[in-house]
Amino acid sequence: MNIPSNLKYTKDHEWLKIEGNIATVGITDFAQGELGDIVYVDVDTLDDTVEEGDVFGSVEAVKTVSDLFMPLKGEVIEFNEALEEEPELVNSDPYNKGWMIKIDISDSSQIDDLLDAEAYQNLIQG
Repeated sequence: MNIPSNLKYTKDHEWLKIEGNIATVGITDFAQGELGDIVYVDVDTLDDTVEEGDVFGSVEAVKTVSDLFMPLKGEVIEFNEALEEEPELVNSDPYNKGWMIKIDISDSSQIDDLLDAEAYQNLIQG
């Protein structure tokens, strides 16, 4: 199981790479493995400010559709357009080429509520 130590995580299986006031967001290796082959990523919140915990999009796999939850309040400033042609990047490279959105963080105090790699590993191991 790949859980990079330089990222933050949510209980909903999103990861965040925080650089200044910008966070890159995707789903974890564990989440993509549980979903199976991803065939479509839908993000309809580009340029919207989305509250922490609200749905910012969805990911469609062969067997299921799963909502994507906003890890921090912020404005969705970029969508990974490569996923329109190659949604399988979420499966093959979830932490790099398979990122989903970038957000301009509105409330940086919420970062303290995110999980580190060790806490996330404990979460998925039950």
